Amino acid sequence: MTVDVEDYFQVSGFEHCVARERWPEYESRVVSNTDRLIDLFAETGVEATFFVLGWVADRHKDLVGRIARHGHCVASHSYWHRLVYDLTPAEFRDDLRRARDVLESAAGTRVRGFRAPSYSITERSLWALDVLIEEGYAYDASIFPIHHDRYGIPDAPRHPHIVTREAGTILEVPSTAGRVGSVSVPVGGGFFRLFPYAVTRWAIDQVNSRAGQPAMFYIHPWEIDPGQPRINVSLPTRFRHYNNLDETEARLRRLLRDFRWGSIEAIILKETSAAGAVA
Repeated sequence: MTVDVEDYFQVSGFEHCVARERWPEYESRVVSNTDRLIDLFAETGVEATFFVLGWVADRHKDLVGRIARHGHCVASHSYWHRLVYDLTPAEFRDDLRRARDVLESAAGTRVRGFRAPSYSITERSLWALDVLIEEGYAYDASIFPIHHDRYGIPDAPRHPHIVTREAGTILEVPSTAGRVGSVSVPVGGGFFRLFPYAVTRWAIDQVNSRAGQPAMFYIHPWEIDPGQPRINVSLPTRFRHYNNLDETEARLRRLLRDFRWGSIEAIILKETSAAGAVA
């Protein structure tokens, strides 16, 4: 179970109309929404990995501390939520370091994992894995094995695996996608809201039962907040962001009951480290 901790106005789909320098002008709802997820996970006994945006951690250090104190793992979601393939390696490294510094200070724990904004480690930005290795990260969760207009490596491995790069090795934990023939059925986030619940349940069950592998689900705190302020964006972006927000929390409660969940660190990283593949 993973959470990408960012506010509603920080999503990549709003970049063209919400400048980063204007972020402080928007009503922040990330604390209350994330606290609702923490409470929900406590009710259901779920430990999760929270990929926290550095900008959020800088302004809400107590929130990061609460995440850690409730037994969840804190990982990095970058500092500025910039798409990796729009950055140079030097810019990416600087952003990575800035985020890690504030996250580790706020959480009081080591940050070992990273997820790129909008899964933006793609074929043209695989160099980012070398930077992550050089910076001492144990795992990455940025590759989605699907076709998408903004991200995805369709032929990437669908289950956790070790990636060997010039800089060394890193554990890659891809987001889950079920398969119908050659068609991928992605799980989590907007797909969880747009597809009927039965589709998500089927895809996770396929990965668990048929492939014998753990599935990875992701959600954003703003996805359980149907009352969030509306931003004037294009019809496709509006549909992706706002559709079925009023149903997400109930679906999530059902999902937490239907499967057993844990953090990446507890389920995948621990096993891989025990096998000697990841430091």
